[in-house]
Amino acid sequence: MTSLALGPSWLDPDYLLQTFGLAGLLIIVFAESGLLIGFFLPGDSLLFTTGLLVTTGKLDTPLWLVCVLVVLAAVLGDQVGYLFGKKVGPSLFSRPDSKLFKQENVEKAHEFFEKYGPKSLVLARFVPIVRTFTPIIAGVSGMNYRSFVTFNVIGGTLWGAGVTLLGAALGNVDFVHQHIELILVAIVLVSVVPIAIEFLRARSKAKKNPQAADGQGGPGQAPQRGGRHAKR
Repeated sequence: MTSLALGPSWLDPDYLLQTFGLAGLLIIVFAESGLLIGFFLPGDSLLFTTGLLVTTGKLDTPLWLVCVLVVLAAVLGDQVGYLFGKKVGPSLFSRPDSKLFKQENVEKAHEFFEKYGPKSLVLARFVPIVRTFTPIIAGVSGMNYRSFVTFNVIGGTLWGAGVTLLGAALGNVDFVHQHIELILVAIVLVSVVPIAIEFLRARSKAKKNPQAADGQGGPGQAPQRGGRHAKR
């Protein structure tokens, strides 16, 4: 199977799996699901490649076990993100930018959460960067914990097991093996489509109603606790 470096070699899914194995996969899924430092990790393409490697026998672990462990890592990652957000609170919105932290990522996740509510925990799983910050924003906003756990499990299962099973299902298709690099590029492009759509919608809305856009809270404004997502 031909590998593709969508960035540095240490971010290439095939390299990561061949080097660190299943344990490395679980750590990456956990980090990308709720740790601030994990937003740049290649979650979608990594899960797809994992399913493909299991099917071809290059990863000697039963598929069902891989799916269960991936889902657990994803759910626990979001859990940590929620608790971190709840503890840190609005101060997260005033944190200065650094090489690994960008305020715009927090704002993007906050807008995503405000628009879709609890469902954002499921939808954000399929959106790079946003999936890392959304559980943190849920904690900051004081989202009802029981509701958070429910949507966290649903999202973690659909994303973690779903993308892995998709890779396994396509693992026996010759076209996938011959064009694995194109498949991985397609996954990355599809995963950023929701962000592109939301950006274009927001830009169009701002052009049509610039006064309303100016009246909204500026970047770095913390969400008000006790809002419609807050714990009753």
